[in-house]
Amino acid sequence: MRQIVQCVPNISEGRRLDVVERIVDQIRQTAGVQLLDYSSDHDHNRSVITFVGDLLSVQEAALRMTAKAVELINMEEHQGAHPRIGAVDVVPLIPIEGVTMQECVEAAVELAKRITAELGVPTYLYGEAAAKPSRRNLSNIRRGQYEGLKKSIGQEERHPDFGSPQLHPSAGATVVGARLPLIAFNVNLGTDRKEVADQIARCVRERNGGFKNVKAMGVVLEERRQVQVSMNLENYHDTPIYRVLEAIRREAARYGVPVVGTEIVGLIPQQALVDVAAWYLQLESFDPQQVLENRLR
Repeated sequence: MRQIVQCVPNISEGRRLDVVERIVDQIRQTAGVQLLDYSSDHDHNRSVITFVGDLLSVQEAALRMTAKAVELINMEEHQGAHPRIGAVDVVPLIPIEGVTMQECVEAAVELAKRITAELGVPTYLYGEAAAKPSRRNLSNIRRGQYEGLKKSIGQEERHPDFGSPQLHPSAGATVVGARLPLIAFNVNLGTDRKEVADQIARCVRERNGGFKNVKAMGVVLEERRQVQVSMNLENYHDTPIYRVLEAIRREAARYGVPVVGTEIVGLIPQQALVDVAAWYLQLESFDPQQVLENRLR
């Protein structure tokens, strides 16, 4: 059976597009993988890359990409709206076909070890690969971001899983893990009041009593003079996009603020969009095989 593993690394560069291209080129040049998508955000100062391949090829591409990012990104000069702890902030491995979650976990551990041994960057394990229960949640590792981790990494509870308890002088630290597919979904609001986005994010995210499998935060979009509720939906079956979006609309209305747009960062499973269409169109007895492309396959 063919092996398909998805990898969605997030790098801490979204403004110098020439640098992003040089990093992405490392993936293009690796045999056995296919680059599917990459996008950069100026306000977040972050790029999200998506590629697939067999497990060994994905590991190799991820290592090459990380090496180039370590060479080109200096965290001492980095500023952006999105939480981050390193030049390559996070590298998740995602089983798609012909590979188990456990195999992705083992590959993530091996990749983390290589990043530390070959590049001198301390690494943390998260998600299904986490060595400690508290580190299953990525936000716990990112607490305080690069600047905070730089001060606290010497504390035992913040020691990396691999490497000495000190950040790489320019590349910081990297988080590697294994997880199910997630959807990076952002909702843009017709206001520049960040406190509104913060309050709405607090209402919908799981850790504050909101929706299960939802992480959310308020972000300022300086170029657009708007704010955004930026989210990761970690299980679109249990918590579909439309349910979260409608909750945000209702919360925003309390402040007299409209939803002016939404955004999907990276790729999204087709079924997630089919679910949205079926809900908003109020389709009865809808079967995904009624989608022409599905039937043709």
